[in-house]
Amino acid sequence: MEVKDSNGNILNAGDAVTVIKDLKVRGSSAVIKRGTKVKNIRLTDDSAEIEGKVDGSVMVLKTEFLKKA
Repeated sequence: MEVKDSNGNILNAGDAVTVIKDLKVRGSSAVIKRGTKVKNIRLTDDSAEIEGKVDGSVMVLKTEFLKKA
């Protein structure tokens, strides 16, 4: 299974990615700002999602809003 970012680059476990759009966090009033860097990502069973630590908490992010750093 290949996991690709918004530009079509292949993502691997441990890569760093950057958020390309302000994202609202479900169940919270927090917002992940554009340009936020997420380091040491983990791949999930779904090729459209990754796990990463943002501001100290682990979140699942859609790859369509990320680009490889």
